[in-house]
Amino acid sequence: MHDIIEQLQELSEAVPIPLELPTFEQIVVVEEEILMPLPSELKEYLLYASDVIYGTIEPVTASDPYSHTYLSEVTAYAWSIGMSREYVAICQKGNSFYCIDQEGQVMLWSEDDPESETWESFWQWAEEVWMQS
Repeated sequence: MHDIIEQLQELSEAVPIPLELPTFEQIVVVEEEILMPLPSELKEYLLYASDVIYGTIEPVTASDPYSHTYLSEVTAYAWSIGMSREYVAICQKGNSFYCIDQEGQVMLWSEDDPESETWESFWQWAEEVWMQS
């Protein structure tokens, strides 16, 4: 995990208005908004690497409730179009979502093909999907 976080930080693009890492309190607010705890690897990502801007996909964030990547809003939208409430969205890609379950397994969900691809952990997904985008 630490190696992947370091790689992501090295790859991160410089932007005029950088993203901020959330506080622990902001993570708790997100959990209260979606009425479920976040898997531990997702919390680690949010606390230590959610300020990374890299590649063509944009994983969820938790520091700015007005952002188009705000975890609560992305997850609520995914639920509204049919994603099971046992999953939390980690990244929107059109009307498909990479999502994570409470055990930490990540999958690609879409209305047409639920559970098409899976990864054993958030960090495996970050390395194989996000860092390759």
